[in-house]
Amino acid sequence: MSRKLEGSVCLVTGASRGIGAAIAEMLADHGAKLAVHYGSNRAAAEEVADRIAGTGHIVIGADLSDPAAAPAIVDETIEAFGRLDVLVNNAGIFEEHPPLDAGRDDWLRAWQRVLAVNLVSPAALCHAAAKFMADLGGGRIINVGSRGAFRGEPECSSYGASKAGLHSMSQSLAVALGPSNIQVFAVAPGFVETDMAKSLLDSDAGEAVRRQSPMNRVARPEEVAEVVCFLASTDAEFMTGGIIDINGASYLRT
Repeated sequence: MSRKLEGSVCLVTGASRGIGAAIAEMLADHGAKLAVHYGSNRAAAEEVADRIAGTGHIVIGADLSDPAAAPAIVDETIEAFGRLDVLVNNAGIFEEHPPLDAGRDDWLRAWQRVLAVNLVSPAALCHAAAKFMADLGGGRIINVGSRGAFRGEPECSSYGASKAGLHSMSQSLAVALGPSNIQVFAVAPGFVETDMAKSLLDSDAGEAVRRQSPMNRVARPEEVAEVVCFLASTDAEFMTGGIIDINGASYLRT
C-alpha cells in the first residue's frame, strides 16, 4: 500500500469502533501516527491503537457532549507528537425523538445533546486544530457528515440538522482557512455496516434499507475510510470545500 501519509499525525474522534476504527486503521496503513479518541470505551480504543500498523499511537478520552472538553484532545495530540496534520471529526450520536411522541423536555434534551456531540464539539476541535495547523504551514480537516443532512431524519431531526450544519461549517472553513493552506472537506455516508447499525440491518427492515441502493447493500466501513484517506493526502487539495457522498446512489442530490 502507498504510504502517502508517512510521518503525518492524525487525530480521529470516535475511533474506538465502526467507521472511526476503520479510518484509524487505514490512516496507519498509509504511514500516519494516530491519536485514537474514544468517548467511554477506553479498552476498545486501546485495542484499536494496538492492532493498527506502526507504533507510538496514543489513546485520548473525552466526553464530547461537553464541547468545552473538546479542545483538550487537540492539545494532548500536540503535546504527544509536536504536530497535527489531519483532524477527522468522526464521533457522533443518533438519539431518536419523534416530534409527535417526544415530550417537551425530552425533545429539548435530545437536541442539546446531539448538537453538542455532532456539531459544537467538532466546531471546537476545528478551531483548536486550525490554530496549530496554520502555524505548521497547513493541514487537512475531514468532517464525517451524513446522507441524512439531505434526505431527512424523521425519527431524529436533530441528527439531520447537526450533519447539515457540519457540512455547511466545512465549506465555510474551507474558504476561511484556505489562505493558510488548510483544506477542509466533509463526507456524507448513507447506511454503513457497523455494530451500531447491525440490529437494524439484521431485522425485517434491513432488506428495505439495502434496496435503497441499486447495489442492494450498504457501505462497508473500509469504503468510507478509503475516501477519508484520499482526502487526508495532499492529492485532494483542490477538492477543499467538497461534500463527498458515499451512499451507493441510495440518495441523489442536485
